[in-house]
Order: sequence, then C-alpha cells, then structure tokens
Amino acid sequence: MSMPEIKCVNIDKCCAAASLAQSIALEEAAISHILNAEGEKIQKALTLELCSMKDLKDLLDVNRSVADMVDKITALEAILESKLDLIIPILDDCHKRPPKSEYEE
Repeated sequence: MSMPEIKCVNIDKCCAAASLAQSIALEEAAISHILNAEGEKIQKALTLELCSMKDLKDLLDVNRSVADMVDKITALEAILESKLDLIIPILDDCHKRPPKSEYEE
C-alpha cells in the first residue's frame, strides 16, 4: 500500500484546512485497522485452549495489552477531535464564499 498524497493546487487557508481534514480521516482509517487487529488478537487468544494457570496468565496479558492500546487510541481520538473542532469553522467559512477562479489574482 503506497502512502496517500494530499494535494492542493492553490495553497490557501481553505486548502490547508481541507488537507488537515483529509489527514484526520486517514488517521481514523489507520485507527480502525489497529482496532480490528486488536480484536483479532483477542479472538486468537480465546481460541487457544486454557489448560493451566499459565494459559490464563497469557490470556490476561493479551487483555492488558489490548486495553493499553485502546487507552492510547482513546487519547489520540481526543486529539483528533480537537484538531477537527479547530478546522471546522474554517471549512464552514470556505463553503459560504464562492470559490476563487484559477484566473483570479
């Protein structure tokens, strides 16, 4: 998978805000993949037979690992939300005014 590119032909405030929104969306997509992988990790751990206390300890370790990742993702989500809250007014303003023609200076 190649790295996505965010392109602006004319770099202005509206383009920058749109690029930030796109970057937030890409981060959200990455987060969804991480959460899916964590769910698969739990499913794999649960399919293993629990024969001894060592197995139970391993299962608890997996659970702790997933819980730590979810905590970190929750913190990241708060940051992404605050970024989005900052750029929404800019994007709203951009949609209210007519777009510049590429021939305007």
